[in-house]
Amino acid sequence: MSGSHVNVLDTTDPTRYQASRRVTWISVVLNLILTAAQVIVGTIGSSHALVADGLHTLSDLITDGIVLFALKHSAKDADEEHPYGHGRIETAVTLVLGAMLLAVALGIAWRAGDRLLFSAEPFLTPSVLTFWVALVTLGVKEWLYRYTIRTAARFDSAMLRANAWHHRSDAISSLIVVAGIGGALYGYAYLDSVAAIVVSAFIGKIGIELSWQALKELIDTGLGAEQREAIRDVIQQVAGVKALHLLRTRRVGSDAFIDVHILVDRHLSVSEGHHIGEIVRKRLIEEIRSVADVMVHIDTEEDGAGNPNPHLPLRGEIARRLEQYFAEIPESRLIEQLLLHYGQGRVDVELRLPLSAVATAAECRALARRFAAAASRDTDIGKIDVYFRSTP
Repeated sequence: MSGSHVNVLDTTDPTRYQASRRVTWISVVLNLILTAAQVIVGTIGSSHALVADGLHTLSDLITDGIVLFALKHSAKDADEEHPYGHGRIETAVTLVLGAMLLAVALGIAWRAGDRLLFSAEPFLTPSVLTFWVALVTLGVKEWLYRYTIRTAARFDSAMLRANAWHHRSDAISSLIVVAGIGGALYGYAYLDSVAAIVVSAFIGKIGIELSWQALKELIDTGLGAEQREAIRDVIQQVAGVKALHLLRTRRVGSDAFIDVHILVDRHLSVSEGHHIGEIVRKRLIEEIRSVADVMVHIDTEEDGAGNPNPHLPLRGEIARRLEQYFAEIPESRLIEQLLLHYGQGRVDVELRLPLSAVATAAECRALARRFAAAASRDTDIGKIDVYFRSTP
């Protein structure tokens, strides 16, 4: 539902929450005024269409109540029971609003079709005042749509976008009422029923689209191809990243979460690999607006099909074996550090000894060959590198 952006705005942003809340309360107040005006004037002026539209407006108050509830709860911080936050409340409400749009469409089509084809009741000519009330209602509903859709675009809120389209459907409904009352005043009362059937198809299409988007989010459908490509571009620009794979994304409300494996040189220290992963996480959150959090897995070789070295023993077993292999080498008791590098189905070993263990360069090379020869028959162990350092 959104593309690549520059800044991060999550559901806990107080500016986003206050703006969304203000939009919804404005809608509540205006809907209360419109409902009273439509029902009272429609009843006095003999316009069944205006009274029905007033009841339709009254249903919007229920919708606005749902939105206010969702805004309050989706803005909560993550907690132990909801580690990814409460953004899915916004998704659920979007689904409900989409379903309500579809229900409104079916209701309009049913009512218009019944009046056009089956009803034997004569049409009453409404008063001119009902026409003007319907026209004002149309203007207010269209203004509410434009105001809400601007706020939804600003804060990338699917829920507010759904509510904006609900206002648009109300405006269309009011347009039908204007046409119907105008037609009745000029002797063509059937025109509102014809228009209602046509417009109901449009409203139904919007409801289906919004509901489908929310459903895809609820089943963790990933971000679009364009956004995934933008994510790859950001990751590949980080120095130290050789490649990436197993990129997975999902949405929670208006937030996006990313899980990715990056490939680094297998001889890097743990801290350097971790630092590269943190830089990847930081860049993604800064450069792609909707990204709220990133889980980066550090790999030293491609593992797209799973762990390529599942049979290799851990440090304790390797150290035990080496102790046995090096039992006849006195210098092995001087080993200060043992480093293991897992990859390509074997474990490469680094031995760190003090320079005082040998007297000449020739002795260094000879000792390294003895260590390598001692472990050469172990199929789990690859090459053995020996390093000497002077002690302070």
